[in-house]
Amino acid sequence: MTLLSSPKVGKATKIKIFSFAGPHMRTFHITWFAFFLCFVAWFGVAPLMPVIREEFHLTKAQIGNIIISSVGITIFARLFIGWLCDKIGPRITYSIILILGSLPVMFIGLSNSYESFLLFRLAIGVIGASFVVTQFHTSLMFAPNVVGTANATTAGWGNMGGGATQIIMPLIFAGFIGLGYVDASAWRYAMVVPGVLLFLMGIAYYKFTQDTPEGNMADLKKNDPAYRMKAAESKGAFWKACKDIRVWMLFLIYGACFGIEITIDNIAAIYYFDKFKLNLETAGLIAGLFGMMNIFARTLGGYFGDKAGIRYGLKGRVLFLAFALFMEGVALILFSQMTVLPIAIAAMLFFSLFVKMSEGATFSVVPFINKKAIGSVSGIVGAGGNVGAVLAGFLLKDESLTYSDALFVIGCTVMAVSFASFLVRFTKAHEAEAQQEMNESLGTVSSNTETQVPAMA
Repeated sequence: MTLLSSPKVGKATKIKIFSFAGPHMRTFHITWFAFFLCFVAWFGVAPLMPVIREEFHLTKAQIGNIIISSVGITIFARLFIGWLCDKIGPRITYSIILILGSLPVMFIGLSNSYESFLLFRLAIGVIGASFVVTQFHTSLMFAPNVVGTANATTAGWGNMGGGATQIIMPLIFAGFIGLGYVDASAWRYAMVVPGVLLFLMGIAYYKFTQDTPEGNMADLKKNDPAYRMKAAESKGAFWKACKDIRVWMLFLIYGACFGIEITIDNIAAIYYFDKFKLNLETAGLIAGLFGMMNIFARTLGGYFGDKAGIRYGLKGRVLFLAFALFMEGVALILFSQMTVLPIAIAAMLFFSLFVKMSEGATFSVVPFINKKAIGSVSGIVGAGGNVGAVLAGFLLKDESLTYSDALFVIGCTVMAVSFASFLVRFTKAHEAEAQQEMNESLGTVSSNTETQVPAMA
């Protein structure tokens, strides 16, 4: 059975959080939950690192290499996945990532040395490319007046998995300990759980989503001449995106926000475990608070980006992005200097607010850079996040620097990068086109109320 859509179905101009009706909100909920599971799987070993460190006798430099491997491969994966989304659509692309990505997650327990663990961690990093599909899919489903909020919310609720895993995985680990398994076996069995969930999600994504409000890309290319013409015009769009300086400025900016978030996801548990002498469960719980801020913080970035766009145009979106990123740098510097646990937690949450708002604000700008290559632009900018994480990882593995010293340097760097926002500029014609699309989306709320119609193929 193939799902076809009414030709009247267009991009959604409202986000109805409690609705699962139609392709828009069904995709919204399925894609953020898929990304949530990807994050749980991607960073599942992070809160278990104190146990793994002891088993494999890991040095600080080796832990740094593991952090780098977990995010390094994602750079190339995101570039490829962005291109693939433009070619075959988000539905099949996401299903492939979820099913193939589940394998190294389930099998990382087979590692028996630092080297084998490093290789599995490298393979798991490919899952991080799921972010690109998430942003691409929601960009296809939602209109300009809410696309920033939609992108920010699906990504933010997905990123929340980075916080949830800090809480969930120690509990699963403790559950296996309670069943009588020793530490060395418990962490291995614990990782099978997110792997299985990822595999099942891959099947569900293929079965219950569609590429666009009008239908799947393969069907549209076959049956819709206008869509075929539009697809033909998009050829070479990836290379056009590569030549656009605004794309690379956003690449740099996203490295300074998302790159730092996943760096903190990787080190937060071990940071609190070592610096404040906490047990594994408590350190994981506190570290989890950082990621759980995604339940609303990234959405705020997209929401305020949309509001700034409605009032001040594309320039308004960029100005808000610059402000959020600058404040992120200030907040990270404050957090790095805290030595009293309650104050450190408060400073971490303050930092968490702005790092996630910066991410949401970035992807309130991305859909307007190149309409013919949203997947490619999302892939390049998304890869920037992982480049930032890799660079931060090299700093954190330096034996001469404490984690606090490294975070201070990173905070200063983020403040400097915030000024790159001012190089993301739009022509008057581009501003006028975006304003026209905005006016149309604000004035046609009822145009997308048609529901999906199932038909036998």
